[in-house]
Amino acid sequence: MLGHRFIQFNPNENAKSKFEELLDIFMQLLTYTNGDAAEALRWMNELDKQYQLTNDEYGMGDFIDDLKQNSYLQENPANGEIKITSKSEQSIRKRSLEEIFGKIKKSKQGNHQTFKPGGGDEINPETRPFQFGDTVEQIDFTESIRNAQINHGIESFNMHEDDLQIRETDFKAQTSTVLMIDISHSMILYGEDRITPAKKVAMALSELITTKYPKDTLDIVVFGNDAWTVEIKDLPYLQVGPYHTNTVAGLELAMDLLRKRKNPNKQIFMITDGKPTCLKINGKYYKNAFGIDRKIMNRCINLATQCKKNKIPVTTFMIASDPYLQRFVQEFTEANNGKAFFASLDKLGAFIFKDFESGKRKTVY
Repeated sequence: MLGHRFIQFNPNENAKSKFEELLDIFMQLLTYTNGDAAEALRWMNELDKQYQLTNDEYGMGDFIDDLKQNSYLQENPANGEIKITSKSEQSIRKRSLEEIFGKIKKSKQGNHQTFKPGGGDEINPETRPFQFGDTVEQIDFTESIRNAQINHGIESFNMHEDDLQIRETDFKAQTSTVLMIDISHSMILYGEDRITPAKKVAMALSELITTKYPKDTLDIVVFGNDAWTVEIKDLPYLQVGPYHTNTVAGLELAMDLLRKRKNPNKQIFMITDGKPTCLKINGKYYKNAFGIDRKIMNRCINLATQCKKNKIPVTTFMIASDPYLQRFVQEFTEANNGKAFFASLDKLGAFIFKDFESGKRKTVY
């Protein structure tokens, strides 16, 4: 009788190498230094002095050499400047995805399935009896043969219409998403770094969509005094500027991008920490950072209503909890019939990912 076999536990069997340990720290620091490799390495040297990250056998110089050899860093031979490579950019996105998505409890992930059966591309685990109009391709022959053997015996094989079982396929809902990120100056004020978690979420979401949902689209819009799009590869380098918050410009650009998408499912995720404080009128900036300005507010509400008419829900992730900001978000959300979350920075990723996953299980007609 085969029983249990015990072996000696070896704690170092699956341990990371020194290079892998340092690489984890380096990738984290790159997010905080906006992709500045030289600054990240300076931080690592300071951490090494305090916490002895390296040893006599493997020093910081060895780590830098390995980064270059493994194509994480490239050095300009003319001036000695070092920069991260596209491999590093992708690695940052993957690690952000693992960090954020790994915290979410395991559930049925699905693939943005709708509940409409038909000739889709995702096999449904359930079967049903054959009906007139079903195609031959839909017949599950394994289950059908099994039924025939049960119903008519094994000796003389016969298969009738009543024995046939159909395995349906479901359509996957394709979704176009615009992620809006506030890069106004308040995102780094008050002793709290709010832009780094927002960047991590954007990198993780982009990696999720490009790998798991390749038919989906993701556009990333940043908004300060104005609004513009950034490429996925530019996310590690994203910085906060000396800007006000022109939410109107961000929403207008997001709507323009979604109008060009052919998918029936469209949505906007907006990460911000404050109220709109800026408009651009006839080429000039109208700014008011004090209280709620109804001139700016009404423009935002009008855009929220337009999004609703175009079946574009806006989900707002407010990383600030001031009462008057809550009133603004409530009024904005009611006008759009969307959703709002007052998310702490450490839960921001979980909120967005859960909403993204659940929101793709339905189709807007």
